[in-house]
Amino acid sequence: MLRTMLQAKLHRVRVTQADLDYEGSCGIDEALLEASGLRENQYIELYNVNNGERFSTYIIKAPRGSGAISLNGAAARRAMVGDLLIICAYSQYSEAEIEKHEPIVVLVDEQNRPRVKSLRAAV
Repeated sequence: MLRTMLQAKLHRVRVTQADLDYEGSCGIDEALLEASGLRENQYIELYNVNNGERFSTYIIKAPRGSGAISLNGAAARRAMVGDLLIICAYSQYSEAEIEKHEPIVVLVDEQNRPRVKSLRAAV
């Protein structure tokens, strides 16, 4: 049996741009992708801390060091610039893999720069 478990999350990143006229996706600073192990085009779930919206899209790479978290297309209606998001990716794991699996949790500073690379999922 495979179970769907948290793979990684970016915790309380701040939206820096919302562009309704851009094709849908979520732009994420390449440094955050590297810290979390998330990849371009990967499916993600997003949770807006400010308004409770929950939605999904896929990742596009934003320039390294930009601090960018951009919501594009329909996703731009789910949050305003300045809102805090939790961005999660889930993967399937066998029972044996779960025993050793530890999700990656990336905390950020005020400019969306990674400040902690990995924590237990209890965060």
